[in-house]
Amino acid sequence: MAPTVAEHLVNQLVAAGVERIYGIVGDSLNPVVDAVRRTDGIDWVHVRHEEAAAFAAAAEAATTGKLAVCAGSCGPGNLHLINGLYDANRSRVPVLAIASHITTNQIGTQFFQETHPDRLFTEASVYSEMISTSAQLPRVTRTAIQTALASPGVSVLTLPGDVADQEVPDEGQYLIASPRPATMVPDPEDVARLAEAINDARKVTLFVGAGARGAHEEVLQLADLAAAPVGHSLRGKEVIQYDNPYDVGMSGLLGYGACQDAMEGADLLVLVGTDFPYDDFLPAEVRTAQIDTNARNLGRRTRLDVPVHGDVAETVRMLLPQVKRKRSRSFLNTMVKNHHKQMSTVVGAYTRNVEKHTPIHPEYAAVQLDETAADDAVFTVDTGMCNVWAARYITPNGRRRVIGSFLHGSMANALPHAIG
Repeated sequence: MAPTVAEHLVNQLVAAGVERIYGIVGDSLNPVVDAVRRTDGIDWVHVRHEEAAAFAAAAEAATTGKLAVCAGSCGPGNLHLINGLYDANRSRVPVLAIASHITTNQIGTQFFQETHPDRLFTEASVYSEMISTSAQLPRVTRTAIQTALASPGVSVLTLPGDVADQEVPDEGQYLIASPRPATMVPDPEDVARLAEAINDARKVTLFVGAGARGAHEEVLQLADLAAAPVGHSLRGKEVIQYDNPYDVGMSGLLGYGACQDAMEGADLLVLVGTDFPYDDFLPAEVRTAQIDTNARNLGRRTRLDVPVHGDVAETVRMLLPQVKRKRSRSFLNTMVKNHHKQMSTVVGAYTRNVEKHTPIHPEYAAVQLDETAADDAVFTVDTGMCNVWAARYITPNGRRRVIGSFLHGSMANALPHAIG
């Protein structure tokens, strides 16, 4: 007997390394749930609300780098996924959502719980298609998986309940060929222009984002050569702040330290792997360079004098031999000194000599948590003041992770993120 569409899909997920699906059992989703029950190597993780399923999948994908999966039943069930999927897609993590649908003969008749998931999820995904017949497998499901991994981002498969029970003619082709991610190598002329700009500037500041993950050593070598203070965005904190003698803190609405002074006082600001959205904090009068793997980000937020389209680590490796070591380090030393002063007099004011303060300062609680947590802890952070406390009092070390709805800004994300 040939497998059903649901069974084939679940087998493809297992072949892609998926170990669990987050969701709520019921209704048109039952064929998929039953296929999971009968398949070794994959489990169903029940949640109280489908939004939590999407957030959980997003956090699993963020911490593992692997495809994570969530699911919702027809109508209101899969609609609840959308907020978490928006978050996952904007955070560029690989998530596959299974949006089950009413039976095909009722689509377009205003049937009970009818929606159009294949249309609704378009803005929250990089791929959204409906499986209308078993003949679409395995190509559509493989395309969804590969697109989520390659972009990375969210793929949505809309699956009517009756189609999920159809038999698939071809049993094979479960295997998912997932190559290692390619490295974006920049054009040598662009790198040479950036080297020239750094060499010509008297005062250089680096502003680093999450796109610099994996380039910690290279960025610090560049900071040393250029005598450049290093600031960061919220998502860049865990990437670059640890073991960094050039750190001057963070800019933006949650900013602290001397980062803003370092950006505004520079002759050249280099945006390193960041699509920092708050243009009010980016000095329009300062000459600006930007390194990013996504060409759409180049010049989107502020002036751009020197664009470099490429991977941060690869770009900086090509850049280092061309950058002349600066003799004067007065700008760097002044900014670092200013940063330490601000950290002790402003940020540290709420955490010293407050052990017996009533009511307890939340900043003090954050420091105690930071000191107690393991070196490889994963912190999940709710939107709002929790972001402020995490930004200022959680200490990164290269092994810890901090996950939040930092781009979408959704509320109540921390608990479902923790589940994932």
